[in-house]
Amino acid sequence: MPQADGPLIWKTSTYTDSGSCVEWARPASGALVRDTKDRERALVSFTRNVWQNFVDWTKQPHA
Repeated sequence: MPQADGPLIWKTSTYTDSGSCVEWARPASGALVRDTKDRERALVSFTRNVWQNFVDWTKQPHA
């Protein structure tokens, strides 16, 4: 799991209007994702490369 070097800064998508989404934090080694409705549950972790590939994919037009 990616480790934080300091306090995590959690971000929520700007497309979230009801608070029912996910939040992510970017420690140096990758990314952590959590449910905004249940922040105390387990986190999902991604390596830096996997997270970057996902972010790049979301920026592409999809039919």
